[in-house]
Amino acid sequence: MKTVILEKKVVDPGDVSWEPVTRLCETVVYDHCHEEDKFEKIADADIVLTNKVIIDEEVFERCPKVKYVGVCATGYNVVDLSAARKHGVVVTNVPAYSTASVVQHTFALLLDIASKITVYDNSVKKGDWINSEDFCYYKEYPVELEGKTLGIYGFGNIGRGVAKAAQAFGMNVLVHTANPDKYLSYINKQLRFADANSLFAYSDIISFHCPLTDETKGLVCAENIAKMKDGVVIINVSRGPIVNEKDLANALKSGKAAAAGIDVIATEPMLPDNPLMDAPNVYITPHIAWASREARMRLINIVAGNIEAWMNGDPVNVVS
Repeated sequence: MKTVILEKKVVDPGDVSWEPVTRLCETVVYDHCHEEDKFEKIADADIVLTNKVIIDEEVFERCPKVKYVGVCATGYNVVDLSAARKHGVVVTNVPAYSTASVVQHTFALLLDIASKITVYDNSVKKGDWINSEDFCYYKEYPVELEGKTLGIYGFGNIGRGVAKAAQAFGMNVLVHTANPDKYLSYINKQLRFADANSLFAYSDIISFHCPLTDETKGLVCAENIAKMKDGVVIINVSRGPIVNEKDLANALKSGKAAAAGIDVIATEPMLPDNPLMDAPNVYITPHIAWASREARMRLINIVAGNIEAWMNGDPVNVVS
């Protein structure tokens, strides 16, 4: 049995270990994998571990030895599931390993926007405080989160975690989810459910925590931004294509959107002509919300557990 890890450094830049996986069977590890190299690298693999490398029908046809694909992430849209089923390949993912990290990052972006941390850090380091006549000075105006309405689009583990944190800050929470009846116990004086249009209309801040589907692709577009409050703040730590980046950039430039916190981009790594690069008041991080050391260690342990369960004939976290 042979395992091939295609993108070691995405999960382990040097501070964690793949030992829970490598102890299971012969393992070949690649730091990175370009799409054109994947066929050669996994030609004799039984088990393939991927994060962003696409595993499609062509892979299964050209690499017939592959019987298991482990996606080292929660989202598994990089694998053609129908092709996997056709070829008898088991596909697993890693659910709920980074919930705390993503919730934390969501609020890191929101608190930076609200309290102007980056704005003032940059200003102080340019000498503005040294040259100030008063003990404090204003470049932009901080705002309180307490009493604001946070709209949460999607109410999985992360959405629920964000709602819990928001209520601790004294925020009111509107939630849009496809299955509100599952979560009626969460309703209280601070939290209620709403349809998408109501969430857009009444939220001061909107944070997206939904999977990428045909329905959510391009969800943050000019048409829907027009339904939002003037001065809305938009947070996206879910999937890049949920946002129409040109439309969001235009909203930021016009002032319709006061600010945005973005951890994911439609094309990653980010391209130099991305319209958000020159948009004002946008805080961008490089798809790092998931990647605390604790979360990455947890991911590796779950990946190893998935493989071991499959080897023992009782697979878990199966998506196909």
